[in-house]
Amino acid sequence: MNPKISDFGMARMFGVNQTESKTGRVVGTLGYMSPEYVLNGLFSEKSDVFSFGVLLIEIISTKRNSRLYPTQKTLTLLGYAWELWRENRALELMDESIRDSCVPQEVLRCIQIGLLCVQEYAAARPTMSSIVSMLGNDNGILPSPEQPGFFLKRTSTVHSGNSSNTSKSCTINEVTITSTEPR
Repeated sequence: MNPKISDFGMARMFGVNQTESKTGRVVGTLGYMSPEYVLNGLFSEKSDVFSFGVLLIEIISTKRNSRLYPTQKTLTLLGYAWELWRENRALELMDESIRDSCVPQEVLRCIQIGLLCVQEYAAARPTMSSIVSMLGNDNGILPSPEQPGFFLKRTSTVHSGNSSNTSKSCTINEVTITSTEPR
């Protein structure tokens, strides 16, 4: 995996007592932007927390969030991590190349912190100072994460009378992602 962190030129400035702001122009790397920023142009410190959580989960798994992962549903890496967490199989997320050199409890703690960072609702995400404390203190009890802000798609077919209509039912987080990569 070749790490790529970009879009630092898109940084936003806050006023002295300002904790969040809104923009009409959403720019950034899809898969790393928080749902509230992608959908509503709303950004805050918690937007950066979301991005940090994505990076943490990518580091543990050595997989990219921008890819889809084969399960019963079409999931991003965050959705896959969440599914494994809920099934008490979170250690399966860890890349095999680091399995023998890691302490399983520490990896589980990092996965849990990553999932706390990518929770769907910004208010539920920890602050960066809390994250630093969580990472530095192995003894503290962490809260249980809630569903992450990943993008999940499902479709359903509705039949009415003689005609057949296909309607799409989507979670609030659905977006279309186009990822271009050089040859």
